[in-house]
Amino acid sequence: MLLEKIEGPNDIKQIEEKDLPALADEIREFLICRVAENGGHLASNLGVVELTMALHLFLQLPEDKIIWDVGHQSYTHKLLTGRRAGFESLREYGGMSGFPKRRESGCDCFGTGHSSTSISAGLGYAQAREITGEDYRVVSVIGDGALTGGMAYEALNNASRLETNFMIVLNDNNMSISENVGGLSRHLGNLRTAEAYQGLKNGVTNSLNKIPVYGKRMVERIRRTKSGIKQLFIPGMLFENMGITYLGPVDGHNIKDMLRVFKEASKVSGAVVVHVITKKGKGYPPAERHPARFHGAEPFEIDTGLPSHPRTVANYTDVFSTVMRKLGEREPKAVAVTAAMSDGTGLKRFHNMFPERFFDVGIAEGHAVTFAAGLAAAGLKPIVAVYSSFLQRAYDQILHDVCIQDLPVVFAVDRAGLVGSDGETHQGIFDLSYLSAIPNLCVMAPKNKWELSDMVKFALNLGHPAAIRYPRGEAYAGLKEFRAKIEYGKSEMLYEESGVALLAVGSMVKAAEGVRERLKAEGYPCTLVNARFAAPLDTGMLDRLAESHGLLVTMEENVRRGGFGEHVLRYLSERGGAKAEILTVAIPDAYVPQGSVDVLYRELGLDCASVTEKIKEALGRREREGKA
Repeated sequence: MLLEKIEGPNDIKQIEEKDLPALADEIREFLICRVAENGGHLASNLGVVELTMALHLFLQLPEDKIIWDVGHQSYTHKLLTGRRAGFESLREYGGMSGFPKRRESGCDCFGTGHSSTSISAGLGYAQAREITGEDYRVVSVIGDGALTGGMAYEALNNASRLETNFMIVLNDNNMSISENVGGLSRHLGNLRTAEAYQGLKNGVTNSLNKIPVYGKRMVERIRRTKSGIKQLFIPGMLFENMGITYLGPVDGHNIKDMLRVFKEASKVSGAVVVHVITKKGKGYPPAERHPARFHGAEPFEIDTGLPSHPRTVANYTDVFSTVMRKLGEREPKAVAVTAAMSDGTGLKRFHNMFPERFFDVGIAEGHAVTFAAGLAAAGLKPIVAVYSSFLQRAYDQILHDVCIQDLPVVFAVDRAGLVGSDGETHQGIFDLSYLSAIPNLCVMAPKNKWELSDMVKFALNLGHPAAIRYPRGEAYAGLKEFRAKIEYGKSEMLYEESGVALLAVGSMVKAAEGVRERLKAEGYPCTLVNARFAAPLDTGMLDRLAESHGLLVTMEENVRRGGFGEHVLRYLSERGGAKAEILTVAIPDAYVPQGSVDVLYRELGLDCASVTEKIKEALGRREREGKA
């Protein structure tokens, strides 16, 4: 196999040109087999096989730098840098990440996971290169979808002032451009970057500028005329008008053509966009037909593309989807906002039924939040559906534009807590901390699928900002018999005894239920409270429990710092006089790597057995100290 000859960076350069198509086929076959087994990002990776090969042929790694936007399309890059064996443990605990990681390889020059960041990071590298006097190439690879993120335009605005070479590869897998326009654009691109042309252009401009009074006017008139002609033929005028050279479009599955354009791009003294057309999912028919479904795929059967273990029960996103559909029918002022995640957040049905009340703003979380604030100020009831780790990108807008103005925006915070295989950049383990720190924001978490439904309806009619955080995965169907009416800032007593009191937030109620059964079996009576609200705290319940129990245990799927447990500790400490000891069960203040949620629970000490042992140790210590 040709792929077996790739044992380290730049080994691809030893492959003969005639064998490159066969290597591309082997890479696709390898990726399909591995992702079918372990799950992962497939369609995006299949689309950039030849593009990645061309970059590796053109560049010298790790000296030269490739910055991948988002990074979920870096599997071929990992293969071509000698990490084939690592795919056996792709996205598993202790294994290879599904994203670029600086600690994993010197060829991963910048860790990514969120969108629209690559141009900023690449520009930083390019500027640093000039300061240090080093000599290496910098290439940022960004998808057309990522250009919907405002951060990309902020970076382009700054890149336009760059006077040293910086290549931005625009991976376009959605736009269709006719053949004649493409051919003419390539021709003009070649002319524009030819050394003779560049020299002539600069020489003429400099000479005219020296002519007193009229020189600058002549340069400006020529510039306007030239731009007018370009507007007729060149699809990259957006970049040209920003002062960034545009080349393309070029076939992203033709290695020879890409190498030619990369060579031309390297001659530009400044930022240059190379527009590459690719097909998402290329080489695997199910992924070509359904690229969205194979964006982040669970294990599947290669012959059919169908999931190996199809879901038979609803997850929390499904529940939210159903609730939103019903709310759309009952509440004409309800509107839904998402940032390029209509499928992932469960808003597809709402979109289909109420298209005039659905808004997908692209990968622009900050804009989504302030846009929703405007909708709320105008009298509508917006629900912003977003993943927990992506909502971090809109923190200022939540605080400044929504909460200071006390606008009734509802944040449906999906993928809260541990999400598993995508690792550090996607774990939603900070939202309780960053949301509960904001005055005027109500923060809730449901214990099961019915409570999620109740909380969405409650939040929509609250008249103030509210966030509901719920996890990825199967919606818990236990504790159905407990469905007390939701009251602002009030927790729900599930079981009341003496001794130990468990106060669990959201997804941890299920775990707390298991802990309670274990403790009871060993002779320890145990109270269980569904906290419901992380903000505001139910201080009445805390006062009561602190007087009647010797040990209060807070449980949350969030980092300890700034989380629910710390808020409880602070309140009871400031209150004074409470005899209860507080034990906080939370995720350590660290970034959590990839791995299945069950494995991460055990490693982090959040599983029932680990929590039970912590409680027993605390009780034993109290007994030895005579506090029991």
